[in-house]
Order: sequence, then structure tokens, then C-alpha cells
Amino acid sequence: MTSAAGRRLPSAKEWSLRLYLSENDPDTTARIVLDTGESLVECCAEAHRNPYDEAVPEIGDELAAGRALISLGRRLLRSAAGEITETGAPQATTPAPLWLPRE
Repeated sequence: MTSAAGRRLPSAKEWSLRLYLSENDPDTTARIVLDTGESLVECCAEAHRNPYDEAVPEIGDELAAGRALISLGRRLLRSAAGEITETGAPQATTPAPLWLPRE
């Protein structure tokens, strides 16, 4: 059986992601390193506990990690949007914002 001209065969890729958490009460920092096999992408984020709140380390971990993952996702989306534009592909509709102005 032959494939249609210009059609790519299925492929599988594996990207590895490492998440590092560091706590220095009342602050928690998350650092994510994504290895695509072709490049490394790194993002960081923080969570700050109000000094009047009870110390629950898991909450700081979850907040910092979640924020770092969101930052990584936005970074990947911005990169893809730039590459789509570089290929000259027309934009059918106005795209939704991929990041907040303060990022």
C-alpha cells in the first residue's frame, strides 16, 4: 500500500519535563525544564503565602507548579504562533490572546 503524495507517516515523539520545587517559607518557587530533544524550554513561577495563613506546603507547591505550567503552555503557544506566521499561513480569524500583557 502506498501513501498519498505529501502525506507524512505517523510518528511518535517523547518530550521530557522536569519540575523542581523549592520552598523558603513563605515562598515557593517552581522551575520547569522541557526537553523536546531539539531544544530546552525553561519557565519559573512563584507562590507567596500570606503570613497570616496556616502553613500548608502542598498549597504553595500546587500554586507555583500550576503557574509554571501555564507559563510554559503560553510560551509554547507563542512559539507555534510565530512559526505559523513565518510559514505564511493565512489567519482565518483573529486569534485569541496567547499571553497577558504583563508576561
